[in-house]
Amino acid sequence: MDLLNTLVDKGLRRESPTREEALAVLATSDDDVLDVVAAAGKVRRHWFGRRVKLNYLVNLKSGLCPEDCSYCSQRLGSKAEILKYTWLKPDQASAAAAAGVSGGAKRVCLVASGRGPTDRDVDRVSDTIRAIKEQNESVEVCACLGLLSDGQAERLREAGADAYNHNLNTSESTYGDITTTHTYADRVDTVNKAHAAGLSACSGLIAGMGESDEDLVDVVFSLRELDPDSVPVNFLIPMEGTPLAKEWHLTPQRCLRILAMTRFVCPDAEVRIAGGREVHLRTMQPLALHLANSIFLGDYLTSEGQAGHADLEMIADAGFEVEGAGEVTLPEHRAAARGGGCGSHEGGCGSHAGGGVCAPAPAGEPAAPRPAEEPRTDLVAVRRRGAGTDLAPNA
Repeated sequence: MDLLNTLVDKGLRRESPTREEALAVLATSDDDVLDVVAAAGKVRRHWFGRRVKLNYLVNLKSGLCPEDCSYCSQRLGSKAEILKYTWLKPDQASAAAAAGVSGGAKRVCLVASGRGPTDRDVDRVSDTIRAIKEQNESVEVCACLGLLSDGQAERLREAGADAYNHNLNTSESTYGDITTTHTYADRVDTVNKAHAAGLSACSGLIAGMGESDEDLVDVVFSLRELDPDSVPVNFLIPMEGTPLAKEWHLTPQRCLRILAMTRFVCPDAEVRIAGGREVHLRTMQPLALHLANSIFLGDYLTSEGQAGHADLEMIADAGFEVEGAGEVTLPEHRAAARGGGCGSHEGGCGSHAGGGVCAPAPAGEPAAPRPAEEPRTDLVAVRRRGAGTDLAPNA
């Protein structure tokens, strides 16, 4: 397929595909999905070999968020029966992080619900970061606390944070349909604050919220322009009690196409399979490892994930290996641009150089219609273990 050959060549040169090429990837048929995976897999292996980076989430404060993000079980007005608790103490958070690190996680992601941290909250998280680093000096710590005010990113970096996560989630044109209590521009500003403070910026998207192919391409190209150091791709977990509980638009094949498109647009970035892989990729998760070089280990913020030992078995069975603590995630040119070291580790979305244009999918040859996805509510389980409980975490 000329399209895929062109995209592989561009990916190996870190050139951007055109919007038409990215849309054409999403428009390929299910019959061609293995060809798409094989092509994007060449780009993934060129920059990251067969390494898979493991990340572990610690939910520092769960529920009772004043924001109205439609996809979130912690949102204002959510009726989802999730765990709700206030801030974990530094020793509690450190113990939760240690479970993930012992399971093979190289990065710990500290997340707290809310619009954004107060200065006191930054102090709390700073104490937690220091506690984690005292136990595991080499572990990367990423904070995800919402919208940042001036100076807060610098304070987190001084405390030892390596990265900051704040996702764009969807296209700018449709953002107001998902959230009304803050703006797309607010999110862009926070990612820029993380960049300016010398933190490794992490920003991605959520697929499956009813968006169009154009929306998906818009947000991934916006991420490329914003140049975060890692790009998590979430697949909506339709939690009962949230406005998007009935949104079941994803098939395993569509998830693979979305990941492949992200890899082509961000060829040398850390592309991470984030929330929802178990729900929507299901038995095709191993194929996704040919596209993404990073996953979350175990459970998510308010929902359960695949058992940690099953993640490790899946990685090994698929012929991949867990990335070691001493390995730099980024390709050499990216690590050098970020100053090297694990704290400035993940590459952004490649160079912003343009490339040649190959023809979009021919007119009159639309992708074959796909059957509607049957809701798999049996695969959505509320987290009842780990942080905020007396039960052992899943790692």
